Amino acid sequence: MQRFRAIDSHTGGEPTRVVFGESLGLQGGSMAELRADFAERFDHLRSAVACEPRGSDILVGALLVPGFKHEWGVIFFNNVGTLNMCGHGTIGVAETLRFLGKWGAGEHLLETPVGDVGVRINADHSVEFANVPSYRKESAVRVDLSDRVVTGDVAWGGNWFYLCDDHGCEISMGNLNELMGLSEEIRRKLGRDEVDHIELVSPMEGGAKNFVLCPGLAYDRSPCGTGTSAKLACLYADGKLKPGQVWRQESITGSVFEGWVKIVNDQCVPHVRGRAFITMESELILDPDDPLRFGFTGVKL
Repeated sequence: MQRFRAIDSHTGGEPTRVVFGESLGLQGGSMAELRADFAERFDHLRSAVACEPRGSDILVGALLVPGFKHEWGVIFFNNVGTLNMCGHGTIGVAETLRFLGKWGAGEHLLETPVGDVGVRINADHSVEFANVPSYRKESAVRVDLSDRVVTGDVAWGGNWFYLCDDHGCEISMGNLNELMGLSEEIRRKLGRDEVDHIELVSPMEGGAKNFVLCPGLAYDRSPCGTGTSAKLACLYADGKLKPGQVWRQESITGSVFEGWVKIVNDQCVPHVRGRAFITMESELILDPDDPLRFGFTGVKL
């Protein structure tokens, strides 16, 4: 019978489940290699942690392991696979380590499969993270849909995004079905395997409101940290955001991240600030007699 300690939190409404993976014996010389080993040999554990009946399609898991250069490294995953990076999850990991007394207020570094991420825990328990360098790869990418044509930017913010602001939809909970259907169609018609997040954006004073469809076909309840990073990179590329200028990104649930960019070695480094809250401390039990111990999802990509 396997047991895993788990700490759950939410960041702006989006859940993160932290589990500790020292005992798995992952093999590799970098976090990217550890992620590949986890995906190859322990995908059943990913599913057991993130999927029903213990989790759900919206849950993001964070496997904490000892880092190579710093104290902690993390592998993020969801209902369908591992992730490159996760912004709301980074904030959730920081709050979890603070809750456990392993991190205090101040500066820290977290190793991820796509690079080191700087983390600052503030006195009010808000968390800022300095993401990996982000950039816009392509602009005005056209997608022909069944009832309209949309254009958007392809950008990297730790994950790959297609960001669209001419979608013509109201971003609100009351319009969720249309937003889900449109985002799924854009993802399908875009036809790029590397672009696994769709971000619909609408302007508001001092920032924007967004709707993000995640790789497992669930929508982000938070403003999406990597999506905010991608948006900041696009704004900077367009000359619409100066270094240090604060941008407010609001989610469909009304939660807000604040973001800004710094230019380091001619690269755009997004900074994102938010707050996570611990919701549960538990022990996950994988009973060998349980035929569904490794979880399940109905999502088919």
